[in-house]
Amino acid sequence: MQDILEGLNKEQKEAVMYTEGPLLVIAGAGSGKTRVLTHRIANLISNHNVKPWNVLAITFTNKAAREMKERIEKLIGEDTAKDMWVGTFHAMCVRLLRREIEKAGYDKNFLIFDTSDSKTVMKQCMKELNLNDKMYSDKFLLGEVSRAKNDLISDVQYANMYASDFRLSNVAKAYSLYQAKLKKNNALDFDDIIDVAIRILKENPETLEYYQEKFQYILVDEYQDTNKAQDLLVSMLARKHHNICVVGDDQQSIYKFRGADISNILNFEKTFPNTKVIKLEQNYRSSKNILALANEVIKHNTGNVKKNLWTENEAGEKPTFHQAQDEYDEANYVVEQVNHLRREEYYHYADFTILYRTNAQSRAFETVFMREGIPYKVVGGQKFYE
Repeated sequence: MQDILEGLNKEQKEAVMYTEGPLLVIAGAGSGKTRVLTHRIANLISNHNVKPWNVLAITFTNKAAREMKERIEKLIGEDTAKDMWVGTFHAMCVRLLRREIEKAGYDKNFLIFDTSDSKTVMKQCMKELNLNDKMYSDKFLLGEVSRAKNDLISDVQYANMYASDFRLSNVAKAYSLYQAKLKKNNALDFDDIIDVAIRILKENPETLEYYQEKFQYILVDEYQDTNKAQDLLVSMLARKHHNICVVGDDQQSIYKFRGADISNILNFEKTFPNTKVIKLEQNYRSSKNILALANEVIKHNTGNVKKNLWTENEAGEKPTFHQAQDEYDEANYVVEQVNHLRREEYYHYADFTILYRTNAQSRAFETVFMREGIPYKVVGGQKFYE
């Protein structure tokens, strides 16, 4: 136990040691939430005789899942950790579907269509339905279908909801034909993976009971990013034992555009009465000045869990704020700062990084860099002019 608790602060220890019943961990940025999750799992298995196969840990990316599993292996050993289910919502549901999908009317050797496959199918639907591609792009139609599936709205329900709306009634026809084509190909798209898993659990009480008994301890990371379907899935699985721990930060919810529902984390205590709430407010990542600025900005948010991030780190330099007239003014300002720091403080080009929110934003920077003869590389993507 001492090894598992070593290096944790008071609140982190409390979260690790609280093992029975629902637990909501509100974890501010840089507060060590992954450490809490991994040490909590290690504590359950090493000190409370919980079997590894009775633990389900869900993260949002494959990279995060790999990192979590590696950390757990270091704490409890590779052989012990191998029987745990650690992965994304989709990976976990695919694993379930490989065993159970025949209960939903599919063959076991089902296919999973990626974005490109889904586009091809939707374009076929548009052609067969004679839909004007200027009015209904495949991207728009797939977006509507994805939104509906994330909200657990079937094609039949969608058609009933929008029967009197000319535009959306055509979307409903495309949705219905799209689903029929997927079924004919014995295929699921990305959103179906979770939806079909939920349908199987809903329609087969004995299957639901099996997985409720299997997953006696459930841990979910980044809960502020869950959608309605994901929230329902974990709620169904945790309904029997109520040993569910969710970690997240309502202040970091930025994925509403792809279905994330902030109310899932805000209403967690209503879904699971007698929930214990622990706040992780000590930040290990940032300087005092960065945190002071962040706290000033987010304190104006409404409908959230109040917390105040703090750190023992140094004050650090004060952030600079520059309000640019447009994207090229912004890029010129950045180049001025780079040239100033290279000239006055002897930095090299390799010392600088520019972060932007969307790929399209690189264009202005690249244009100015080429004009000024500044070498650069785009990380994780393609140069705009390529």
